Parts: sequence; structure tokens; C-alpha cells
Amino acid sequence: QVQLVESGGGLVQAGGSLRLSCAASGRTFDSWRMGWFRQAPGKEREFVAAIRWSTGITDYADFVKGRFTISRDNAKNTVYLQMNDLKPEDSAIYYCAAYDLNYAMTSFRQVRAYPYWGQGTQVTVSS
Repeated sequence: QVQLVESGGGLVQAGGSLRLSCAASGRTFDSWRMGWFRQAPGKEREFVAAIRWSTGITDYADFVKGRFTISRDNAKNTVYLQMNDLKPEDSAIYYCAAYDLNYAMTSFRQVRAYPYWGQGTQVTVSS
């Protein structure tokens, strides 16, 4: 059973930084892609960043390029999202997600590509 547990959210002022963590367990993830999504009140869940576990290849939504960095620590089975220069519009619940590349059915930027999700962690950026 795949489990994803996020941590690291909180309240920060605009221009500040936070690092989110996603601890993954339940199997090995060599052939998996891990993603971060976010959902603000009244809005749809949207893609933020993704990383292929085996190669470390990353991809980002345009609105976070240059500010956010996704990475993984193989030894700790943990994926991180370093968020710098945060803006009030970055406020949302941030979710970690995962899927097996062997069963990919759609673009990794889509919510429905990911069958496994964490519980989310709240990020609030004050102006």
C-alpha cells in the first residue's frame, strides 16, 4: 500500500521560503513519477512540479519556474518542494502525488494521472 505523507507547510510572509516534504512508503519507486499539486479555495487542483524518481528529471508549471525546486532523496524515500520568493497567490493546500510510469495513461500534468495522494499541507503567504 503506497502512502504519501506531506509536511512543512505553514504561514510565511511574501518573499519568504518554505520547504515541503513528502515521505513515500509502501514500495520502491524507481519506475515512478512524483508530483506536487496545489488547490486554493474555490479553484481546481493544479499541477506545480514533478520528478521522475529514477532519473531526477524535473518539470514545472510556468508560474513557479525559477522560484520552486523539486528534488528527491533516494535514501530517505522523500520528495521535496523548495519554495522561494513566495507570493500571496501561492497560498493553497499542497498535495504530493505519485504514479507508476508503467501504467501511465495521460499527461503527468493532469490530476487524473496520479492514483496516489497525500493528505495535503497548508501553505499561507501573507502580503
